[in-house]
Amino acid sequence: MTHTITLEWRDGREATVEVRDAETVTDATERAGLGIPYGCLYGACATCTGRLLEGDLVHIKRTRGLKPRHRQDGYVLLCVAEPRSDCRIEVGAEIQADLVSNPWK
Repeated sequence: MTHTITLEWRDGREATVEVRDAETVTDATERAGLGIPYGCLYGACATCTGRLLEGDLVHIKRTRGLKPRHRQDGYVLLCVAEPRSDCRIEVGAEIQADLVSNPWK
């Protein structure tokens, strides 16, 4: 079984990728040649943060890179997230920046 994931960037770009059973979103985007940021690949660094807009994802490992309030607000770590339905996800480096306040702004 596969699920169709629609990726949306804030600049208006969109892409879709098919995610296979037991495959993470990050693995599927790598297979498809899409440029989605990631780092550690085990849920600690939060470089791969996305925001779930629609659908159902489960984290297959502990999400140490997200605080509970971030998870409640729909943020997900794509390196440890497997879809359980078709999804729409906001992606890009700006998403992680939403979670960390910049004292220089």
